[in-house]
Amino acid sequence: MEKATVVVIGGGATGVGILRDLAMRGVDVLLLEKLDMVNGTSSRYHGLLHSGARYAVKDQEAARECIEENSILRKIGKSCVEATEGLFIRLPEDDVDFEGKWVDGCKKSGITAIPITPQEAWQLEPNLSHQIIAAYRVPDAAIDGFRMAWQNIDSAARYGGRVKTYTEVIRIVSENGKVIGLDVRNYFTKQTYFIACDFVVNAAGPWSGQIAALAGLDVNVQPDKGTLIAFNQRISSRIVNRLHVPSDGDIFVPHGSITILGTTSMSVKDPEDTSSSFHEIESLLQIGEKTFENLRKYRVLRAFAGSRPLYSASGGKGRGASRGFVILDHSEDGLDGFMTITGGKFTTYRLMAEKMTDIVCQKLQVTTPCRTAEEALVPEVTEAVKTKARKYFPAYGTELAADRLGADRFKRVVERLEKNPEERQLICECENVTLAEIEEVITEGTSFTLSDIRRKTRMGMGTCQGNFCSLRSVGILSRTENIDQKQQSLQQLQEFLQARWKGIRPVLWGNALRETEMARGIYGVGLNVNGGSPK
Repeated sequence: MEKATVVVIGGGATGVGILRDLAMRGVDVLLLEKLDMVNGTSSRYHGLLHSGARYAVKDQEAARECIEENSILRKIGKSCVEATEGLFIRLPEDDVDFEGKWVDGCKKSGITAIPITPQEAWQLEPNLSHQIIAAYRVPDAAIDGFRMAWQNIDSAARYGGRVKTYTEVIRIVSENGKVIGLDVRNYFTKQTYFIACDFVVNAAGPWSGQIAALAGLDVNVQPDKGTLIAFNQRISSRIVNRLHVPSDGDIFVPHGSITILGTTSMSVKDPEDTSSSFHEIESLLQIGEKTFENLRKYRVLRAFAGSRPLYSASGGKGRGASRGFVILDHSEDGLDGFMTITGGKFTTYRLMAEKMTDIVCQKLQVTTPCRTAEEALVPEVTEAVKTKARKYFPAYGTELAADRLGADRFKRVVERLEKNPEERQLICECENVTLAEIEEVITEGTSFTLSDIRRKTRMGMGTCQGNFCSLRSVGILSRTENIDQKQQSLQQLQEFLQARWKGIRPVLWGNALRETEMARGIYGVGLNVNGGSPK
């Protein structure tokens, strides 16, 4: 029988943060995720590491939390954060009175907001609208949700923390008002089994209400869907926010070679609803071109959506609901050993984890203090290892791979390349992903699908959206025991291509339309694979 002292449910940012914190304090902890890690909210957002300025008027507490955590995450997760800086700009249609309130709010929250002239703003970002009335520089940054999550897991593993992916919780088991474990089901085999534990932490984000219901409890979490657009160019070097009451389509976040525009806010019944419509995309573009007047000249790569977990005891929805987080101790509901944490933002995930872990450790009589704000997630890659790696990676590929893989995994990849230099071949040219990287992540026991590989390496996330690397990658995956070669290779390829198609379909014009025709020709016509065109 499997057992752990604490089981954490949910493999998003908050869940992995709690996993790391508990493991570092010496608690036997196991995290369960029904699919792959960070497949939900924590990877389906704009990737903004908030300075807190967006909340400086409405929510001072959230603003202060953001600026403090912003500083911490830059320190402990250097390779996950791109220190882009941010601009807040006011356009003629934006309320001039709001600007004064915002400046005052930033000052009270401890957020540095440096006023600059429109001319200075255009020098920094030449593509900005020439209708700017006012502009400010703030310490926003971009952050990679996939990378941050896996580095938390790697850190936790060094202290004994464990994870089980593709493991769905189907029942919270209790006796005499006390949790004793969980019944779970394997996603692939459908086998059910019991995991014993003393404590359960529900960190399932927008699914938190569903998990609580398995224990007969009611948690009022409203999934709030946000749709975003990824452009294939870096429109700006800095994050750009509109200086007005937070609304749809008013944030541009550069990531590597792309830019993400977001987001919408729409209450939905099911957090699994990650659909995007042409109407939503057109609305975002119309709003976005107020900030960048030539926005439609840039190629749209894809659209995507995710659900925020908004908690409101009073039933508030959408932008009217708080972005703060809440911790619920269900011993007050008659079930000891079960707690829920929900709400919040990616930027404050570490703080949320610390607050929850403090409570759990107090109940377990563990007195070890939190160290997650001081200790780096992963060690830095040494120059000696980078020097070896440069023999095998493209000119700028060494730094990219070192950042996305972390020191330990990167070292293992370099050792692979030293033994088998032919594994230097690029499987994904768009993101400079080598055969050695893909083979390494497949061996780690948590990569069962092409999308699992994508989330760890960025394979398939570049310009061609997997048109070429997906076929190569499924061939590599089929050589392992992770899938049945005869039965699942074609299914894996089809599912991966259909997932890419889901994001392309709402933006099917221009180059996206031409590339879809190419994909249809390669897979639908040439290989008779149902994936290069809609089902």
